[in-house]
Amino acid sequence: MLSKHRNQAKKSVNCAVLTVSDTRTKETDKSGKIIIDLLEKDGHRVNHYKIIPDEKSEIKETLKDITALKEIDAVLINGGTGISSRDVTIEAIQPLFTKEVPGFGELFRMLSYEFDIGSASMLSRATCGVVNNRIVFSTPGSSKAVKLAMEKLILPELSHAVKEITKDLD
Repeated sequence: MLSKHRNQAKKSVNCAVLTVSDTRTKETDKSGKIIIDLLEKDGHRVNHYKIIPDEKSEIKETLKDITALKEIDAVLINGGTGISSRDVTIEAIQPLFTKEVPGFGELFRMLSYEFDIGSASMLSRATCGVVNNRIVFSTPGSSKAVKLAMEKLILPELSHAVKEITKDLD
């Protein structure tokens, strides 16, 4: 049943990529580039890419603006998911969720524990939810974390998630 479900999803998803960082530029944003490369390699389109500072109000307003665009189905955010005082991505985006997808963060932390950083994975607040009928994934900013989330979780379910969110909207 699930594979039939997945097969009915559109193959290409229109995406926006947001990097939350006070220090990265488009030239030094390795994680943003990994996300874009993996999305495009998998047949998806990246219609927007932006680097924004670790400022709660700017993150929130940028996400509201991007999820209002008709040409965006999914938003992939990296950075600002830790526990330092500058890590405010989760505080900015969670209030916008109309639905939270807790399984993403749970599975990401499990995989991160097993394949990457061990017990330090409990410090990650990676999350996923729905904002304005768009799927929004928020991952840590490290390139290893981004690659893990993309390959093991996001890419296998991206089209399916968009299909599920939009199937009753017509």
